[in-house]
Amino acid sequence: MLVDITLKITPKMTKDAQGNLKKALVGHLGTHFDVMNKEFPLEYTRRQGIVFDVTAVAERDIGIEDIAMDSVEKGMFVAFYTGYIEKVAYGSKEYFASHPALSPKLIDALLEKEVSIIGIDCAGVRNGQEHTPMDQHCADHSVFIVENLCNLKEVVGNCVINTYPMNYAEMTGLPCRVVAEK
Repeated sequence: MLVDITLKITPKMTKDAQGNLKKALVGHLGTHFDVMNKEFPLEYTRRQGIVFDVTAVAERDIGIEDIAMDSVEKGMFVAFYTGYIEKVAYGSKEYFASHPALSPKLIDALLEKEVSIIGIDCAGVRNGQEHTPMDQHCADHSVFIVENLCNLKEVVGNCVINTYPMNYAEMTGLPCRVVAEK
């Protein structure tokens, strides 16, 4: 079964996002990679994946204790289903300001496991001023962040994830299509 986990963008969503986030332009609109100053390797287009259901985590960062870290292997696409994109309208001020976040310890543990991609169904793995530096930290370890995924509830657990970013140059964000095989 194929499941599109890419956010479908409408003109209204585009207008709302651009009104609430300076970077919500072509490269950072909807489902996209934060590649920072790196090149996305073609071998990352098809990855063994795992989607963790972390919808029960509230009022704190998502931590190592919230997932089965022993299920994470080198080279994987590791995604987090928070349910946030289903509750808060993409493009709204609230969507960008108060989304769930992964703890720095969890992110570093994923980097130590040498995953390829970290995906999440909200605006980023960290909030506010911590967002861009963490994206760069991950990119410096050849790990890319895919933001604003959807339909993750349908693919919780092990799957194969295919990701195809646009072939843009000199941009910090690359829009992409992401499809899971369950």
